[in-house]
Amino acid sequence: MKRPDPAVPVDRTFRSRPSERPDPFVAARAAYWKRAPRPSPGRYAAAPNLFAELVGAEYRHDQAPAARPGAATSADLVLAGLRRRVRAGDPPTPEICVRLLADGDHTRGAVFDAWPEAVRRHGRERAAAAVRRGLHGTRTPHLVATLLDLAAAESLAPVARPELLRLAHAPERAVRHAAWRLLAGYDGSFLPLRAAATPGARPVDAYERLLHEALRNPAFPGAPQGTELRPGILVAQSMLMGHLDRPGEGLSGGLGVLLGALGDALAQTDRVAGVLTVVTACVPELEADPTLLHRRDPGHWVLRLPVDSARQVRPDELGRHREALAWWATRLLGSLGRPVDVLHVRYADDGSLALAEAARRSGAALVFTAAPDPHRQMTERHGTPGTDADALRDDLHRVFVADRLVDRADRVVGIAGPGGGADELLRHFPQLAGRTEGAPDAPPEGIPPYRPPLGAVRRIDSLVEAVEAVEARLHATAGPVRPRTPTVLLTVGRLHPVKQQDVLVRAWVESGAFRESVLVCVGGSPSGDDPAERAMRTRMEQAVAACPQAAQRLVLLPALANADVRTLERRLADPSNGFRTRYVCPSAKEEFGLAVLEAMEAGLLVAAPVRGGVPHYLTDGHNGLLIDTSSARTLGEGLVRLLRVADGAAASMARRAQDLVRSTYSSNAMAQALAGHYTAVAPSTRTGRKAAASSRKGSVRRAARAGRQNAMLPDPDGSGPSVLRGPSRPSRPRTTSSSG
Repeated sequence: MKRPDPAVPVDRTFRSRPSERPDPFVAARAAYWKRAPRPSPGRYAAAPNLFAELVGAEYRHDQAPAARPGAATSADLVLAGLRRRVRAGDPPTPEICVRLLADGDHTRGAVFDAWPEAVRRHGRERAAAAVRRGLHGTRTPHLVATLLDLAAAESLAPVARPELLRLAHAPERAVRHAAWRLLAGYDGSFLPLRAAATPGARPVDAYERLLHEALRNPAFPGAPQGTELRPGILVAQSMLMGHLDRPGEGLSGGLGVLLGALGDALAQTDRVAGVLTVVTACVPELEADPTLLHRRDPGHWVLRLPVDSARQVRPDELGRHREALAWWATRLLGSLGRPVDVLHVRYADDGSLALAEAARRSGAALVFTAAPDPHRQMTERHGTPGTDADALRDDLHRVFVADRLVDRADRVVGIAGPGGGADELLRHFPQLAGRTEGAPDAPPEGIPPYRPPLGAVRRIDSLVEAVEAVEARLHATAGPVRPRTPTVLLTVGRLHPVKQQDVLVRAWVESGAFRESVLVCVGGSPSGDDPAERAMRTRMEQAVAACPQAAQRLVLLPALANADVRTLERRLADPSNGFRTRYVCPSAKEEFGLAVLEAMEAGLLVAAPVRGGVPHYLTDGHNGLLIDTSSARTLGEGLVRLLRVADGAAASMARRAQDLVRSTYSSNAMAQALAGHYTAVAPSTRTGRKAAASSRKGSVRRAARAGRQNAMLPDPDGSGPSVLRGPSRPSRPRTTSSSG
């Protein structure tokens, strides 16, 4: 048993975890899957609130609650009933699916998930007729585009070719693009569109040029030259939020660092032939670089899915691009010369569902990393009066998406929790009971070995000088008595509400911790273009506005490359450089906390959230501190406690933390564990794969048949399928860079 250092003040406030208390949301989900007797609806009527009403409506497996006045709208109750039916494998008729498309983004998401089974049960002709009536009954552009997407999802032909060609020339981009994708299922129909001179027939930007290129070349011939893949399975992993190699900017966080290192390590394991990391690229990014496939490392490629957006899409916007993402993913994954064997998705969002659909269409096995988020906080966040209704609806949607991914996945894995396994998943995903013996496996997560970046000395020197300048100012204004060198409190992360940098600054000021420390916050884009980042910076600056002393001790640095962050942490951790540095992670929760592991590996004493997966590897008082980050008050208490740790005790804990990370939490160990899961679920024969895809028409079927056992992926010199290189443009040379 790990014992805390006797020189470290131990916090005794974490003996009772929120998850140990009765949770009505957990109980409702458990009863739904066990088909247990339910309390009467009157239980909710006694204390009416939106959370209770919607949970009651969504998880009553016998019938919807009786109509009564309440906070839920009729659309809320209809959506709850739809989700209940989809979970039960009993989709509504095609006519009802079409009618529900007008009820908002969350309802449309549930309809798209119900649609394949609805078509299978009621027949393609009835489904096509329902879409046809919907198209004839509306002139609203976004509904027309959605109906066309619904038809394309199952390769239906709801309208005659001339009518579809008319829609393909519509002035609205969404309608035009949906019609083009649907035309891909009408053999030979895109050729007259390409030759047409009417408005809308010619591509106007990089996205449309790529879409035209994909439609003109539906067979996607295999690469005539390239690097032959060694024997093994071809794996794709998704990272649809942020940029792979720009952590700390916008939506880019630790996942990009994890998947970059993991893909590199996976590509070197014996059982894996190659790895594709699937990311998104918006229109400006495609204009700057239309190449869709880049080689990142030997055996590891980055595959970019085009997204018709003027900026990087956020998670809550992915649903509007769901069918387009599924279409692009199916096309591109089928263009590589051989089929992808396994697709691994993380995060419960509509983008992951789009890739799950692409896996279904192409016959790839699906692996899903599930996390009990937002499940574990549903009652806490929404179970009291005055809850944010839209936030509740968003969280219920995320729970539904996670359930659908669990249902679709060939294998579900978890993230290690406080006990070292994924036992908490069974509490929040009761449908997993019986699928495996015990809880799902939780492969170890980890970080790559530290490699000093080239040319980092000058970059890091300038950052260290910024911290030293603050300390010099404090000494200069201290008077005749030289003050003790203040402690540097370092935090690294993207500027986002869940990371709580604003709460950290407020806690630092209100607790008085600023009097004996300098707070260094690293994160955020240097351009300041992201509205969420600007709002976070504003809140951080407001927190010190009334305290000039604190304002002088706050250092805000933009996001750094991961290698630079790790180099900076090493410099600050080395006492010979004159710093007394501690690391703090103020997040509301961390499912695992890669930034925390990196700080531990660098030799810093770390304080991190008690909520989430950090307690799996960090023991309070032994190799770091666990702190309550649920409020500015409790976080402030944690900061004061962190500052009070004696230097000798801090060094001992940091050394134990460093030894643990270096011996246990490596990306190589994670790659070996995941390779075992991938091999277990990968299709054993190409015949089975072709059979899985045989019902698909047009290009999907052709792409599946084009798969070869001894496949080749294009080198970064531009050889390979033309759509992966990007369409040719006379006005600028083709990009051939190999960077990701």
